[in-house]
Amino acid sequence: MFSTPKAAARFTRTAAASLAFAVVAAGTSAFAQSAAQRAVDAAKKMCNGKTITIVWEAGLQSLDPKNYSGPEWEKLTTCKVSVVEVSTSEMFTKIMQEYRAGTGAYDALNVIPAWMPDLVQAGALEQLDAMVDKYGFRDELQKIAPTYRDNQMKVNGKIYGFPDDGDVFVMYYRKDIFADAELQKAFKAKLGYDLAPPKTWKQFMEIGQFLTDSLKSKGIYGASQFREPGYGNFMFQERFRNEGGKFFDANMKAQINNAIGVKVLTEWRAENKFMPAGVEKFGFVENLATFLKGESAMTISWPPYGRFAAGYLADEKALDWVPKSTVAGKVGYALPPGGHPQLAAGFALSVASTSKNKELAYLFIQWLNSEETSMKRVQLPYALRDPFRDSHFTSKEYLSKWPDAKDYLAALQAGSKTGLLDLSLIQTDKYEEALRQGISRLWAGDDPKKILDDVAKSWDETTAKIGVDKQKAVYNAWAAKGGAYPKK
Repeated sequence: MFSTPKAAARFTRTAAASLAFAVVAAGTSAFAQSAAQRAVDAAKKMCNGKTITIVWEAGLQSLDPKNYSGPEWEKLTTCKVSVVEVSTSEMFTKIMQEYRAGTGAYDALNVIPAWMPDLVQAGALEQLDAMVDKYGFRDELQKIAPTYRDNQMKVNGKIYGFPDDGDVFVMYYRKDIFADAELQKAFKAKLGYDLAPPKTWKQFMEIGQFLTDSLKSKGIYGASQFREPGYGNFMFQERFRNEGGKFFDANMKAQINNAIGVKVLTEWRAENKFMPAGVEKFGFVENLATFLKGESAMTISWPPYGRFAAGYLADEKALDWVPKSTVAGKVGYALPPGGHPQLAAGFALSVASTSKNKELAYLFIQWLNSEETSMKRVQLPYALRDPFRDSHFTSKEYLSKWPDAKDYLAALQAGSKTGLLDLSLIQTDKYEEALRQGISRLWAGDDPKKILDDVAKSWDETTAKIGVDKQKAVYNAWAAKGGAYPKK
């Protein structure tokens, strides 16, 4: 058939090249659709009246799958979505209980990224790499903002969740107050530098005290802040690291009771003197109300504060509990002092390892997390999903939501680049609970050093029970991540 062996070889190489081209072309054609549409098309073929059960944080967060994404998924695929609402404080326990029971009651999960090592070690989460490749989602995952993508998606190099909520602390401040010419002049004369959003915690204290002294007669305090222990846990983690603290030494002995930790708690107590009365009990809602009513000049919180303060979504029925903003158009956005905000909590989408509908559950979370669907979800008027993809920060639609939206999104994007991860260990909840109890004691009047000595002792006891070497390996893996500690 061939005149020479070389001719046969040339034919073989040509045929192989043609076959390879055909395979690549077929693959390109298969992935020409969007990741969202691929998920929808695949799900249509396997729904057959099935219902996917997904665990979601109770409250406003759950209105996303209940009011928008669940009904939309059913419309597109005929698959139904059942939402199990669980409070954040109970989610980890509920997920673990269901896994151990092995009932297959949950299909898809919302998981706080700091829990992932625990859940993976237990076997509760399904590894997703094979399905990510099967349904061509890997490229779109690369478009998630780097800090979330690189630190909140994998355990031991494998994908177990899709980062799905850009939680990050932002400083909100009153532009009109900071721009007041008389205040600027008086501040410069007293402290020797310009009145501007604080870059350090020392400046935060000086500015906060000055503004309270200057404006308290008008019912305005220099600052307000979260002080409730559940939120204080995150605030301590952020500030401790921005001040140079490390949670453990090389031998896995707790270090939060060092001079830096004591300084943080001591300064918290001092700061309360220029904040509203009762600030020790302030949680999300109390602090929000104070800021929206114009009673504080600056505060730090999650991204929804920025939207609420701007008056965006003010007529949404689900948000009728939010006080009417009196500061719309007067709010500026900046990174908190230190420049490395806490990526506090956040959520990733995962698949339960005990699910009886793993592939269908996977397709649902790919669709939820996809570029086009997530763009709609982070702009929902009644849910609390915050921007987490590069495209969310530059969306022309989002940028036009209110006059200062461009500055708001720029602050969120800056935080996504320099943010600090929540501490993530085996049994993270036990370490966090010890810290929360310590913060409660601070407001009861206990000595900061004694408090942190007791917290450190509790941490060391937990580490010993788990196994020092075992916990050290998990901690070192976490500490090696770019968002664990501020880069020098």
